[in-house]
Amino acid sequence: MKLRAPMPELQGETEWLNSNGLSKEDLTGDKPTLIHFWSVSCGLCKEAMPNVNEFRDEYSNDLNVVAVHMPRSEKDLDLDQIKEVADEHGISQPIFVDNQHKLTDAFENQYVPAYYVFDSEGNLRHFQAGGGGMKMLRKRVNRVLGKNEK
Repeated sequence: MKLRAPMPELQGETEWLNSNGLSKEDLTGDKPTLIHFWSVSCGLCKEAMPNVNEFRDEYSNDLNVVAVHMPRSEKDLDLDQIKEVADEHGISQPIFVDNQHKLTDAFENQYVPAYYVFDSEGNLRHFQAGGGGMKMLRKRVNRVLGKNEK
């Protein structure tokens, strides 16, 4: 996805966890959105999750946060395992389970973990992949929110 591209429609889910489902309209017009891709078989994702959860909680009033579970192998398709890992790692935000890679393909995403920051109008303002870089993510989110650096 290119910067400033509009957020894809959130459709094609295998199941939503922690939500009855969200649409693009639910996530635009009000506040910016962070969409992060992860996988149960991704060690880096699990290592980064406490940082993502801290981020989610800190920005709870200012930012929508949505997780997308992107399977990397057949073993990653087990819904019970996805639920178990989500519980273990405190993923309480809505989770789009993308077992058929429909949303992954719409985002043209190839990485886990991966982070997409959209402004309140639903345009992509920042993308990054990999386990580190939470300071950069915070900086970009603060910029989209119009906040000064902490």
